[in-house]
Amino acid sequence: MKFKITGKNLEVSDSLRDAVTDKLGKLDKYFSPDTRVIVTLSLEKGRQKVEVTIPVKGSIIRSEQISSDMYVSIDLAEEVLERQIRKYKSKIVSRNQSAGDLGRAFLEEESDEEGTIRIVRTKRFDIKPMYAEDACIQMDLLGHSFFVFNNAETDEVNVVYKRKDGSFGLIEPEN
Repeated sequence: MKFKITGKNLEVSDSLRDAVTDKLGKLDKYFSPDTRVIVTLSLEKGRQKVEVTIPVKGSIIRSEQISSDMYVSIDLAEEVLERQIRKYKSKIVSRNQSAGDLGRAFLEEESDEEGTIRIVRTKRFDIKPMYAEDACIQMDLLGHSFFVFNNAETDEVNVVYKRKDGSFGLIEPEN
């Protein structure tokens, strides 16, 4: 794997660079040798953040982890990426798609059931017409992180969600 390691609001030391290549280097068994791994280390308001992006054919495997210690963030990112890679593998195998940058040995090993998606509950509810601001209020009242509603202005199904920074987002269908 080929690493591109950059820093935002911090200088990437040799020890940090070594930690990234050692920890994320464990993932090389899943990829071909020419796979690019883009790593951004940053300091934001005293929080230490690691963003890892691995472009693979037709998709992106990505992890963003924040903690008070950069080395902990790197460890967390590696765990999340490994889980995502296993899910991606089962998706490829089940759909008989081309593997892109994934290594042959990884694709040929027996797949466990951990990567399969199981829907354990189905919930039905009335979608009422309302404005996006009202949907945000309703979402907060319910204590949820997202809320599905029929937008009174556009008469389309939309989703409002709470962002990590505490603000709100709106998802609308493209026309």
